[in-house]
Amino acid sequence: MTSDPIADMLTRVRNAMAARHPKVDVPASKLKAEIARILKEEGYIANFKVAPLGAGHKSGGEDGVKKVIRIYLKYATDNSPVVTGIERVSRPGCRTYVGKTDIPRVQGGLGISILTTPRGVMTGRTARREGVGGEILCRVW
Repeated sequence: MTSDPIADMLTRVRNAMAARHPKVDVPASKLKAEIARILKEEGYIANFKVAPLGAGHKSGGEDGVKKVIRIYLKYATDNSPVVTGIERVSRPGCRTYVGKTDIPRVQGGLGISILTTPRGVMTGRTARREGVGGEILCRVW
């Protein structure tokens, strides 16, 4: 088990894009599904779906079935990845919180930051518009 599952998800996406894979599977959680939803809404990935782990694997978890999030990656016409950079900001060893007025812009507005707020997981732009702060999970550009 990893101590930072969000960083593990981001690293899997980063590595899969560098290797030009069409899709990547990450262990499922509600927070990771919300991050994938935001990445899809912002156009950084083609699609995602939450699916049970393939047959033949040992099952666990409360409902007896482990789930994975299958992320379908997106590439430009010249086969270059849409995501040029993705990094974890708030880590378990050093949490990073911002107020509603201190939400940073990523790459001068060309990228997004993903925050977890009292109103749910959202982009920095949405949090600024709604007037809420929170913990910066990651930056994508």
